[in-house]
Amino acid sequence: MCCYRSYSSRFKDQINQVTCRRSAQRGSDELLSSGITNGPFTMSSSTPTTANGNDSKKFKGDRSPCSPSRVLHLRKIPNDVTETEVISLGLPFGKVTNLLMLKGKSQAFLEMASEEAAVTMVNYYTPVTPHLRSQPVFIQYSNHRELKTDNLPNQARAQAALQAVNAVQSGSLALTAAPGSEGGVLPGQSPVLRIIVENLFYPVTLEVLYQIFSKFGTVLRIITFTKNNQFQALLQYADPLNAHYAKMTLDGQNIYNACCTLRIDFSKLTSLNVKYNNDKSRDFTRLDLPSGDGQPSLDPTMAAAFGAPGIISSPYAGAAGFAPAIGFPQATGLSVPAVPGALGPLTITTSAVTGRMAIPGVPGVPGNSVLLVSNLNPDAITPHGLFILFGVYGDVQRVKIMFNKKENALVQMADANQAQLAMNHLSGQRLYGKVLRATLSKHQLVQLPREGQEDQGLTKDFSNSPLHRFKKPGSKNFQNIYPPSATLHLSNIPPSVMVDDLKNLFTEAGCTVKAFKFFQKDRKMALIQLGSVEEAIQALIELHNHDLGENHHLRVSFSKSTI
Repeated sequence: MCCYRSYSSRFKDQINQVTCRRSAQRGSDELLSSGITNGPFTMSSSTPTTANGNDSKKFKGDRSPCSPSRVLHLRKIPNDVTETEVISLGLPFGKVTNLLMLKGKSQAFLEMASEEAAVTMVNYYTPVTPHLRSQPVFIQYSNHRELKTDNLPNQARAQAALQAVNAVQSGSLALTAAPGSEGGVLPGQSPVLRIIVENLFYPVTLEVLYQIFSKFGTVLRIITFTKNNQFQALLQYADPLNAHYAKMTLDGQNIYNACCTLRIDFSKLTSLNVKYNNDKSRDFTRLDLPSGDGQPSLDPTMAAAFGAPGIISSPYAGAAGFAPAIGFPQATGLSVPAVPGALGPLTITTSAVTGRMAIPGVPGVPGNSVLLVSNLNPDAITPHGLFILFGVYGDVQRVKIMFNKKENALVQMADANQAQLAMNHLSGQRLYGKVLRATLSKHQLVQLPREGQEDQGLTKDFSNSPLHRFKKPGSKNFQNIYPPSATLHLSNIPPSVMVDDLKNLFTEAGCTVKAFKFFQKDRKMALIQLGSVEEAIQALIELHNHDLGENHHLRVSFSKSTI
């Protein structure tokens, strides 16, 4: 059921309520000293004011997980930060509807369109502290339920920034469907980033760039090359908003400690044309491209755009298989703490550093496509459920739930890129009352049970399933891969199915339906917003491919939009 909740979760909530009461005084909004007493900001004189703060560790401990509000309180923001930079902290989680800047107090208030978006944002930034202009920023729920800034002075800049961002967001669906479209894009903003890596002490591979930049959105294409003795890359996102957020967060950061510094600008190009899938160029929407006999080449238009020769050569072509000799543990994961603020803890696997990830179109290059999934709820999860969930991010080949430890499972994806994508998006998500964990497995494939071996149906082969989303080369599904969200995209809806039919379908599955709307131009598709991300994940598992009649089976995926 979508609204499954374990006894331990309810017990934690009771503890959180006590914690909330104890920390309410410590973590209350510090607005008294700002002189704002009108609207929702009227506060008692007993409210503590520590606008300058004591130390970040004390505040970090004050961030309480209770009393969610769609208004978020930000502290320790730099004095020279812009409104757009503050708004960008919230963009990956949903629409930002209002902003109040208190630069004199190094504080700000950010209002999200929904409480769900605010909860997702706080949950993410609690273990991963965001940075603005290399300075850590701390976020907690505000005591206020909404921001009323109509009568406040000096709000023109904030409102202008919000309007500019909303203009981009309103065109996001069209931009996703047609990368490179300029409708609604801010001047100078492109979905293509030009990346220069300075102080290149260790080799930086295409796979390393993909793992870093995919934290900010769906990466469609990457081309790496060398110009003026500098390692450079062109990287195309599905959405200019993702490119904007990646540039703002990563520009000037180091990939490794004290070296490999990223310098990022928007490219004049609006789309990349990749001819080969190899270790220097990749089109993640075209798995059918050849590996090529030589170096990847650019068409004349692209070459002229940044003054590069037609044939791009790289002195790092031989770097595959070369592992940095200093300072890196030879373990499954390589932590990169020097890149703060990315969407998910930045972890570069050793295989990526040495260039050993599976490359579409290049047979024989090893890469791990098997994930170890742990902390599952054995009473609720099935191999088919894992197949449907992980199938959002790639074509699942096999699933094996461990016979003696049913809270663990192995999931084999079609290739290492899909495994990495699924791991990035699903690890840390709640599923049937437990926080799912996903890591790369030491196994290279999932073995099917031998004949006569007791298995209880825990191992399944899905290699020939008709439900694979990415079996068609160049499928648009590659451009619509998003993190789990409370809003689901529904498609393949027959004309006879009405709004109440779909609402009842999700309600009967145990979900809380908060909003619903059909697409105006195509009634075969709709958006439905549920009570939480966990509900949406479980609804996707249970209702994807549901028979709606008239030979129509419901297609369910995560949406980046809100209703």
